[in-house]
Amino acid sequence: MEKKSNEFKPYIPADKVTPELTFTSIFMGIILAIIFGAANAYLGLRVGMTVSASIPAAVIAMGVIRVLLKRNSILESNVVQTIGSAGESLAAGTIFTLPALFLWAKEGVTDPPGILEITLISLIGGLLGIFFMVPLRNALIVKEHGTLPYPEGTACAEILLAGENGGANASTVFAGMGFAALFKLIIDGIKAVPGEIAFRVKGFAGEIGTQIYPAVMSVGYICGFRISSYMFSGGILSWLVLIPLIVLFGENIAIYPNPDVTIGEVFAAEGAYGIWGSYVRYIGAGALAAGGIISLIKSLPLIIRTFRDAIKSMSDKSGVKSNDRTSQDINIKVVISAIVILTLLVWLIPAIPVSLLGAFIIVVFGFFFATVSSRMVGLVGSSNNPVSGMAIATLLISTIILKFTGADGAEGMTAAIAIGSIICIVAAIAGDTSQDLKTGYILGSTPKKQQIGEIIGVVAAALTIGATLYLLDNEMGFGTDALPAPQATLMKMIVEGVMSADLPWNLVFIGVFIAIFIEIIGIPVLPFAIGVYLPVHLNACIMVGGVIRLIFDKMKTEKIGEQRKKDIINDGILFSSGMIAGEGLVGVLLALLAVFEVDKLIDISGMINLPEWAVNVSSLVVFALIILSLLKFSIWKKQKPVKKANEK
Repeated sequence: MEKKSNEFKPYIPADKVTPELTFTSIFMGIILAIIFGAANAYLGLRVGMTVSASIPAAVIAMGVIRVLLKRNSILESNVVQTIGSAGESLAAGTIFTLPALFLWAKEGVTDPPGILEITLISLIGGLLGIFFMVPLRNALIVKEHGTLPYPEGTACAEILLAGENGGANASTVFAGMGFAALFKLIIDGIKAVPGEIAFRVKGFAGEIGTQIYPAVMSVGYICGFRISSYMFSGGILSWLVLIPLIVLFGENIAIYPNPDVTIGEVFAAEGAYGIWGSYVRYIGAGALAAGGIISLIKSLPLIIRTFRDAIKSMSDKSGVKSNDRTSQDINIKVVISAIVILTLLVWLIPAIPVSLLGAFIIVVFGFFFATVSSRMVGLVGSSNNPVSGMAIATLLISTIILKFTGADGAEGMTAAIAIGSIICIVAAIAGDTSQDLKTGYILGSTPKKQQIGEIIGVVAAALTIGATLYLLDNEMGFGTDALPAPQATLMKMIVEGVMSADLPWNLVFIGVFIAIFIEIIGIPVLPFAIGVYLPVHLNACIMVGGVIRLIFDKMKTEKIGEQRKKDIINDGILFSSGMIAGEGLVGVLLALLAVFEVDKLIDISGMINLPEWAVNVSSLVVFALIILSLLKFSIWKKQKPVKKANEK
């Protein structure tokens, strides 16, 4: 890794041609793009966080192509994960913003967004993210190969290079999908057990408990103990400190925003959830907004340096142009023409509520944040990429500009969200494209074919994301306990706050100063702020996954060996990734069944008449089985006798 970029030799030499963009790789990639796009949409709307699909997509591709199809083409497998991960990233950028339009429609502020509008916004944002990255590839991926590690991209390359284990790894992902699908059907399909357990102490207004969903627990395992503990700490503050204080001191005070009902009456009727909905979610939104802005401010020196260096590298004529296969990008004339056409389409298509000024804002901020996103994921990985902070900054600036130019009210609000959505998708796709191009650079892929693969993945995901959002909203409802949509709710509140003075600013500023306090004492503010916003039951489930990961991380290598410990942790990550995909898919399937009212036919909850303690025990039993399934496919997984043959 210390070699200079011009000395780097990829795994497949530039003068060797092997299958890449084949019918098999395109078909498999499209399927994975749709699957992981739907799963990540569900996950992000539920917990406010998304996970990378590159590694599970890579092991599935390797398992199918090498083991089932008996084909030995590592570059073909790489194209599969390139297309598949594009769907996950597009979904991540979409669900952070566009659900705000659904929330306004429920309030009667605007009409609900059409599927065509969602598709076009997603498609244009995704394509711009790819085209902005084409001229940046040489500057950031090639010239800074020894400087920018791109953690997920490098890890994905290592997975693909370990081809002999592809079948075993793929089976772990598929097992996770199967088990999660089964548990999701038990909990939310036939509704044999409740998906949440709550515990209360008489005389105390606080509440603690846990959800029992496999995908939520898997997020904790993948993110690790530290991030999980920050989120859980935020939940403890909101549900065991703030809510009891609000009830204690405000029992006889009229609750916001209903002057005819007191806080005590709402608490008696709805419990802690009623207080959370009226007060704590605004405090959490203030903390989230402050956390996004703080992360952006902290990144400013890096952002400015990144943009300057990238532009300088692009204009550097000292490099010798090569016709090698591994140096071929999409023609720059095609790229520039595509960017111009897409910008004009944003302005001219009636379904997208953006003016010419808005289109100009998208191009300027889009290229800037694409550059920033690529550099950030290169240094700290996709999980730490401040996409929400970029979206907040864009929303603030664009909303102010729109209001100043007379585009206020519902028209200005929908335009601001459309602009913010495209920028958010641009940043997410640019980061994903960078990781994929890094994987390809290490393996010796043809950049042009990977870029075409990214386009295919974006198109496939964009054509299905609108229907996915509609299904999830119809079945569970954005802004509800089932799908809180924290990021989109925050974006909605920011736009409303700029356009009008209708928000409970005292609550928002309490959250802002909590975030500042947390930042001062050295705790990462964004995961803590997400924890303040989300129900503690969800945070507790994430925490369980984090504790399991901590136990694995603390295992003594003297007893089991360094390689065995690494295999256990990686198997857990693969199984957890599969569980996230499996639950997300079944969540979308159940939403589809609800549209045709089939869900009521399989619901057996009305037949179960148990006391509360027995219901809680049954939920805990199912949760224990979910935990045991993770242990079975990680720490209790049988070792393969061929393991040492692959340590090359």
